[in-house]
Amino acid sequence: MDFLTITGRQVELTDALKSHIENAVEQLKKYNLDIISVRVVVSSQENWRNNKNGFGVEFVINMARKNSVVVKQMDKDLYVAVDLGIERAKKTLRRHHDKITDKRIKEVERPEDLKGAEIAEDEIKESLGLVDEVVPHNMDIDKPTEIADAIDILKGSEKHFIVFDDLDHNTRVLYKRTDGKFGIY
Repeated sequence: MDFLTITGRQVELTDALKSHIENAVEQLKKYNLDIISVRVVVSSQENWRNNKNGFGVEFVINMARKNSVVVKQMDKDLYVAVDLGIERAKKTLRRHHDKITDKRIKEVERPEDLKGAEIAEDEIKESLGLVDEVVPHNMDIDKPTEIADAIDILKGSEKHFIVFDDLDHNTRVLYKRTDGKFGIY
C-alpha cells in the first residue's frame, strides 16, 4: 500500500507484523472517507503499567477535507495493541461516515424535493376517503342580535355554541358551560 507508512521505534518490524498491520488498515477503506494516508508508529514502552514492559501503537489517519484522526493504544501484547487500536479507529471513522450520511439524507429531504411526495400522499388519502373536508354551514342568525336573544336561541337548540354579530357588529361566540351557565367571547 502506497498510502501506509509503518515505523518502528525500539521494535523490530517483522514481515508478519507488517502484514497484520496492512490487513488491519485495509479494513478502514470500507467507510469511503477519502483517506489520504495512514501512519502507524509501533513503539516499545517500558514501565507503562506496574513496571512491566509493553507496546504502544499509534495510528494517524489523514483524510481529505477533515481533521486527522489519531488513535493511541497500549498493551503488553503487540498484536492485541494493533487490533484494539484498529477497532477504535474503525469506531471513529464509522462516526464520521454516519455524520456525512445523515447530512446527505437531510439535504435530500428538503421541502422543495418533497413536493411530489406530498401530492402522492394527498392522492392516497383522497382515494381512501381520509381527506379532511370542510363542510360549509349556513348561520341561523344573519342580522345583528342582542345577547339575550342569542341566549334564547341557544337554550332552544341542541347546539353547544352559536356565532353571531352583536348590535355593535362585533362577531361573538356564545357557548353552554358544563355548570348550566353561558359564556361569551
